[in-house]
Amino acid sequence: MRMATATILVSWTVAIAALAGCGSSDPSTTLVTIATVNNGDMIVMKKLAAEFEHENPSIRLRWVVLEENVLRQRVTTDVATGAGQFDVVTIGNYEAPIWAELKWLMPISALPTDYDVEDLLQPVREAVTYRGQLFALPFYAESAMTYYRADLFAKAGLKMPERPTYAQIAKFADRLTDRSKQVYGICLRGKPGWGENMATITAIVHAFGGRWFDMSWHAALDTPEWHRGITYYSDLLRKDGPPGATANGFNENLALFASGHCAIWIDATVAATLLYGGETSRVSGAVSYAPMPLGEDVHAPTWLWSWNLAVPGSSRHAGAAMKFAAWATSKAYVRLVAKTQGWIFAPPGTRQSTYDSAEYRRAAPFAAFVQNAIKNALPKDSEATPRPYKSAQFVSIPSYQGIGTQVGQIIAATLTGQTDVDAALKESQAITERALEQSGQAK
Repeated sequence: MRMATATILVSWTVAIAALAGCGSSDPSTTLVTIATVNNGDMIVMKKLAAEFEHENPSIRLRWVVLEENVLRQRVTTDVATGAGQFDVVTIGNYEAPIWAELKWLMPISALPTDYDVEDLLQPVREAVTYRGQLFALPFYAESAMTYYRADLFAKAGLKMPERPTYAQIAKFADRLTDRSKQVYGICLRGKPGWGENMATITAIVHAFGGRWFDMSWHAALDTPEWHRGITYYSDLLRKDGPPGATANGFNENLALFASGHCAIWIDATVAATLLYGGETSRVSGAVSYAPMPLGEDVHAPTWLWSWNLAVPGSSRHAGAAMKFAAWATSKAYVRLVAKTQGWIFAPPGTRQSTYDSAEYRRAAPFAAFVQNAIKNALPKDSEATPRPYKSAQFVSIPSYQGIGTQVGQIIAATLTGQTDVDAALKESQAITERALEQSGQAK
């Protein structure tokens, strides 16, 4: 096993045990422990899971809900060490095929006859498939989009193009920043993490014609394309972003935009539900959207992510865990969310039947846009810059989890003035080369 994360301190496992417990006091009850992320759709899942327990009185659910970076670290530790503290884990389309190859996950089996695997959107289904076998079930999926305040644009006499460029976004952000009113022209992820700031940064670098590795798998960070991309990102956030941007990931920027503090926000399509329909959104009547901005490589991969439910090979209650994972990702669960929360809150990005629903299309004006963004997130060999990997806002190799986290910390320091772009990329290049060589993946 070559993943750097496999050597994370085993003390995490002890902490997990304290949180998750080790069993049920009722010998007739199976206790299933679920690790998930503290995103809105998962909070709804936890709330509605009482219905699952009602339908399955011999199964009781225990929840461990964690911030994204913490979830990844704890779940990786538990699954890699075989500790068995979690029966269901929430993982991304990055982990699913890699962990399947490492035999850390159980193949998906014994799905109900009405589950309808073919209803899962093809790019999303393929992303959690390894050698023709599903190893995780998609709960929700996303691409990315540009959210913007239509009222602020109109007041400033600005018009968002149908396909904005990064250069145009920078000009708009500069015009719309009003620090006296705590309105910031742009919000982007600044919190370090391979799935936090590096998701945004990788998408930007790809658009600027950059790549993590050349076709011989040599690190390609200290290059003109990366310099242009990171300079753009760092300068834009420092000039027109909110203070303390290095503390802001998806949830923090969602809160900033929803409360009226961001004029533009480029991030995951899943946020559309909360911005348009969430009770805490103060901008639901003023928010509009456009595609992710274009850069020099107009056909670069953009963003494809899914949060999925998987059963680790170390699960002590695999049958019950698989039953819950199937329930929470089923058509019936989508209908349950629609009935209890409203159609706009149906888990997005996973099922064709959701997008075929007239009720969903009426409730979610962004539905067709999101489906199309997911469909076109990974263009087939049309990029101007050839890349040895096909993933979008991450690199689908085991060592990327460690590499991305370290590089994310280095680039975050450019936002605080602790380092400059040249120094950050030289250090990032060296770290990436060394990590790839140590992992045995270097060619």
